[in-house]
Amino acid sequence: MSHTDFPYTMTRRGVVMTPDRSDPHELEGVLNPAAARAPDGRLVLFPRVVAAGNRSRIAVADVVVTDGVPTGVERRGIVLSPDRGWERGSDHGGVEDPRITWIEALGLYVMTYVAYGPLGPRAALATSSDLATWTRLGPVQFRYEDHLDTDLNLFPNKDLVWFPEPIPGPEGELCFGFIHRPMWRIRGQEVSLPAGVTDDRAAIWLSYVRVSDALADPAALLRPFGHREIARSETAWEALKIGGGPPPVRVPEGWLLIYHGVSGTIIEDDFAPQKDVHYAAGAMILDAADPSRVVARTAHPLLTPETERERVGIVGNVVFPTAIVEVDGRLFTFYGMADEAIGVASLDRATP
Repeated sequence: MSHTDFPYTMTRRGVVMTPDRSDPHELEGVLNPAAARAPDGRLVLFPRVVAAGNRSRIAVADVVVTDGVPTGVERRGIVLSPDRGWERGSDHGGVEDPRITWIEALGLYVMTYVAYGPLGPRAALATSSDLATWTRLGPVQFRYEDHLDTDLNLFPNKDLVWFPEPIPGPEGELCFGFIHRPMWRIRGQEVSLPAGVTDDRAAIWLSYVRVSDALADPAALLRPFGHREIARSETAWEALKIGGGPPPVRVPEGWLLIYHGVSGTIIEDDFAPQKDVHYAAGAMILDAADPSRVVARTAHPLLTPETERERVGIVGNVVFPTAIVEVDGRLFTFYGMADEAIGVASLDRATP
């Protein structure tokens, strides 16, 4: 399979959620949601909602579906607030950009989110059996591996998404795996790249947790190993960095991974808003037998900022997919629009 014959396309289907300016939790936008099917069949959205001062929470809403397409939401409140010290920074803070994966082998929904605390963004986990009550497991603690010549816990990390089923681990053992995006910087310091990494741009990594360990204690999900880079920026539309989007979806070709690519100019400060960036969405197919291997990748974005809501907002020129759901046998992705609203697009098989 080549870059030019990628088997999926993405088509806009509308806006599903905009900020309710009468709600203080939504004054600075609704964006970048997780989504999942509840045990009773409801399609549930978990948007990041932003209050004044760029303080984020994770809300919950039921998705309204009209003629097989998500078209709106019914708000249900807040499910996660930054009420732990490691989720609160002095001039910025919050719980941000959730993704949710139903992992049947564990009987749990696993939510990943960005805990924006005193040191910047860190990956964190929470679990639920019903999408209603969530239990924090805490921040992810990457196992130290000497061959990398560094400790991944020193660095900010975002865009963590779990595979929904076990995958082959580094030595062939069954593992739960997740995508993540470490960023090779420490505020105010020069850093050395991990051994074998020659490009300092943020890239897509894969780490593992043994199934046997997680079945014995779900807290084992916090202690991954086998960290490896699997994809980095290749083309102009992703020249600055790339990162994961929604949790991977199993398709006939392997694992479909929607990701985001960034071009423009970035302020290298985790606490500063970005105003000169361009976020677009592409996709990869990962090998089912070895998801650390990319077997196909889009040469051009599947979705770029084109509508006014995508081009103008809190951060302009942003489309940022974070969830994939199935509705009546068809795949849809929810995505952030200019860091202010939430859109939906269909994922369809490309026409031969």
